[in-house]
Amino acid sequence: MSEFSVEQLRALAVHSHAVIVANQHDGGAYPAAPTFSAYRGYAWLRDGSFTAEGISRYGDTTSAGRFHDWVNDVLGRRRDQVDDLLAAVARGKQPAVEQMLPTRFTFDGSNGSDPWWDFQTDGYGMWLWSVVTHAARHGLSLDPWRTGIEVAADYLFAFWDRPCYDWWEEHVEQRHVSTLGAIYGGLIAVAPELDEERRTTALKVAAEIRSLVAAEGISRGHLSKWLGSPHVDGSLPACVVPFGLVPMDDSLAGATLDAVARDLDVDGGVHRFTADVFYGGGQWILLSALLGWNLAARGDTDGAHRHLQWIARQALDNGDLPEQVPHHLLHPDSRDEWIARWGEVATPLLWSHGMYLILADELGIISRDNA
Repeated sequence: MSEFSVEQLRALAVHSHAVIVANQHDGGAYPAAPTFSAYRGYAWLRDGSFTAEGISRYGDTTSAGRFHDWVNDVLGRRRDQVDDLLAAVARGKQPAVEQMLPTRFTFDGSNGSDPWWDFQTDGYGMWLWSVVTHAARHGLSLDPWRTGIEVAADYLFAFWDRPCYDWWEEHVEQRHVSTLGAIYGGLIAVAPELDEERRTTALKVAAEIRSLVAAEGISRGHLSKWLGSPHVDGSLPACVVPFGLVPMDDSLAGATLDAVARDLDVDGGVHRFTADVFYGGGQWILLSALLGWNLAARGDTDGAHRHLQWIARQALDNGDLPEQVPHHLLHPDSRDEWIARWGEVATPLLWSHGMYLILADELGIISRDNA
């Protein structure tokens, strides 16, 4: 199997940047996928935070900044809602799932009008990590985004340990290790930038997350899909890089990466989890990039390049990257059901392109002076 040259890999990075900025909404939101029926018209904090990181690494401070401006506005408009939620907690009440902040927003910052699996806290931690990382990389002040930062932090302080839907919008009854890792990473990143009271709370919550995961989120020597589960999930490497819940030099990090590779990696493409039936349970571009990112950080450059090459092979003739590919379906009998429900797999998926930019930058394929 022939490999892509550095020039070809760099050209895919240029295309990835172009896809993202061409589809960015005028208000700054990154649509999850511009044409896919279930995603069209919506932006997720989770997808957008990683997409913004890829754009920031590419060197496009304008596009990334517009996304962070949009999130700051969206969260600032929900200051009163968060205050009401905090007041309910102070009275000993547990707000209903329907009262919580959503995981996705319309481009104008409104809540969606159609039903969704909305209560997900990971994106709020991811955005804190993303905006702080972007500002630090480019020497920018966080002041323009401070309102949103404080809303996100206050929200997470109150609800970090509440069960919610995971990255894949499933199992609202569980506490998911990848969600806890994202919250940890966001709070650790932002803590130095907060006022004294919030900084103290952020560090306290981060320590509680680490203790909880150590006590209940490890199985057979590796991180588990949710607290008490024996299984792994393709999102778990994020608990190592970039969120740092587990340091790379900890044996738990190596065991987790090895378990994900053993159970979910086929020829460089990574599945979400073994029971995945969504579109038959294919291999996800963004998860291949996430594992490759971790391998690069561990010093396994060859392994990371293997994932970058696999991603490049999944690009359509025009360079667009899909959400997942069907080469090694875990549950092929379920694929047609999803096609009938929502159409063909989301393509292009901006998160896939953002993650390609991250891994390509990690491997020195692109320069941050492109934009």
